[in-house]
Amino acid sequence: MKLILASNSAARRQMLANAGYDFEATAAGIDEAVLKTAHLESGLPVDDLALVLANAKAQAVSENHPADLVIGSDQVLVCDGKVFTKVNDLPQAAQQLATLQGKTHMLMSAVACWRNSRQVFETSETASMSMFRLTAEDIEAYLAAAGSSILGSVGCYQIEGQGIRLFEDIRGSHFTIMGMPLTPLVKFLKTQANLQ
Repeated sequence: MKLILASNSAARRQMLANAGYDFEATAAGIDEAVLKTAHLESGLPVDDLALVLANAKAQAVSENHPADLVIGSDQVLVCDGKVFTKVNDLPQAAQQLATLQGKTHMLMSAVACWRNSRQVFETSETASMSMFRLTAEDIEAYLAAAGSSILGSVGCYQIEGQGIRLFEDIRGSHFTIMGMPLTPLVKFLKTQANLQ
């Protein structure tokens, strides 16, 4: 049985590699925007959205790799009841940071594992992120220093880099903030004796 990560996320690949796992990574090829919209318009809880997306990714890849253990993971940022999505460019990043500054937002990260086209594990964790009050000049200086690499982060920051300087308080697992609840995943993977 191989381990497959249903994601092209550099952060998630790095976390699994750093934990010492041999795995393949492949994009799930699902339309996340459609799933998010359907979930939210149906009135389902925002708290469940990351799990829905993680399961959808794992299920999609599991259909093509039934004998393998497939990991799907996703993250949702919520502030003032609004679900945020990744932005396309630095001007949009500036707008996103301007909205988040001075407030506390939640990062909900989920992971789901599928094998033989059925779910065998899922969990989610939430981190609370309180950002300093920032001026437009603060945001401009941060984006100039951080560059376009922050576009891969839904919050337009990377706490493993200069983004840590934007926060006055962080509560939650570092792995959850990075996009995958790694500690409970590792605990589950230890139960998989036939994992290569």
